[in-house]
Amino acid sequence: MGSWFVRSGWSKGELARQVNRRARQTGAHHVSTDTSRVRRWLDGEQPREPIPRILSELFSERFGCVVAVEELGLRQEHRSPQTAGVDLPWAGPQTVRLISEFSRSDLMLGRRGFLGPSLTLAAGPALVEPMQRWLVPGPSAPAGEAPGDRPHRAGRISEPELELLESSTRMFRRWDAQCGGGLRRKAVVGQLHEVTELLQEGHRPAVARRLFKVTAELAHLAGFMSYDVGLQPSAQKYFVLALHAAKEAGDRPLGALVLSDMARQMIHLGRPGDALELVHLAQYGSRETATASTRAMLHAVEARAYANLGQADRCNRAVRAAEDCFADACPADDPDWIRFFSEAELNAENAHSYRDLAYAAARRRTYSSLARPPMQRAVELFGRDVDNHRRSYVFNLIGMATVHLLQEEPEEAAASAERAALAAGKVRSERVNTRLRKTAAAAAAQYPGCAAAVRLSERLAGDLHEYAEEARAV
Repeated sequence: MGSWFVRSGWSKGELARQVNRRARQTGAHHVSTDTSRVRRWLDGEQPREPIPRILSELFSERFGCVVAVEELGLRQEHRSPQTAGVDLPWAGPQTVRLISEFSRSDLMLGRRGFLGPSLTLAAGPALVEPMQRWLVPGPSAPAGEAPGDRPHRAGRISEPELELLESSTRMFRRWDAQCGGGLRRKAVVGQLHEVTELLQEGHRPAVARRLFKVTAELAHLAGFMSYDVGLQPSAQKYFVLALHAAKEAGDRPLGALVLSDMARQMIHLGRPGDALELVHLAQYGSRETATASTRAMLHAVEARAYANLGQADRCNRAVRAAEDCFADACPADDPDWIRFFSEAELNAENAHSYRDLAYAAARRRTYSSLARPPMQRAVELFGRDVDNHRRSYVFNLIGMATVHLLQEEPEEAAASAERAALAAGKVRSERVNTRLRKTAAAAAAQYPGCAAAVRLSERLAGDLHEYAEEARAV
């Protein structure tokens, strides 16, 4: 752990404060560490869970890549093979049981400080190879039998009740876009747990498939919200369980959506190679069933992966493929979960691909110039309906600030980041907060003579929401 600590640039007190803050965020209110305890960890003392997992998350975020518990020289508590990792059995009964157990543990975390199974992030072959089994046909349950455990009684759910479950999932998805994952995550997890209870009853095959589809959408949404608030191991576990449920529902395009967000998470964690393998798996598995909008979205994520690998030609081809597919899109054919991929989202993805390419490649001016028009267009389009797309609006304002920095325009970068900070006051997203602080800090570090950038960086070092309220009052 010592070498990672030295490279991080943190002091012992700063690391202790971050551990305590992350523990409170995840419900582990019994955790309280200090400088002397950090010193003992560096000297070889083995902390108890959840400390190893928290340290893994903090160092992963600091370095932009997966830093496993073992790489820190720490040990994990024994984990049940049924609930640990991502290599899980691809069978309906086990999928239902695992989602039920994991969602119940997550709900208990908030109420009682219970952390559930110790989680670490999977990456590389340990992640990609188990996901490839998504494509392998599985055994079918006998007609009329529940996909979950053998039923004790016949399930009785009416058509209106099914429709209500499906409409509530759409509502949760809109709430997430409006205000980020922090406010509604527990409600989604609670709904997910209730649906898995329904799945343990006996249902006709058609009803069971619809319930599995709702389960997959809710698990995917719980994963995305967890990713948004910085709970990366939990996010990955929900994504994996969502993919299993999508397989049981027989919905390949929905599975492709899950894999695409697993790829986004790997890009976020500095693993673009893993992201590329996941998105290619999504494309292959849904090639005959995905709508044009879904294919466009997958090409856009593919472009992001190539950009982060510094592969400019392949990134350009993927961007053009995304634009071509989007031109063929027919919204009437799209399921609700892909309707987020609008003209604004297409511009945002392509702009961020070119922005990422500017960071990864030597020709920063060239690629930042390509990023600028679609980023401006994304800000404009999201700004027209900001109440329903606030998080995306903020992200693209931050993206615009990074483009200004790449083009050596510190005043414009500070102004864009300032707009983002004001809009972010109503968003509960750790991704937004972290990216905004990093962008403001980068502007201040690169241009210490830019008073606006320095002032904003200093203000954002505190509470973002308090800053937004104070700014509005002024």
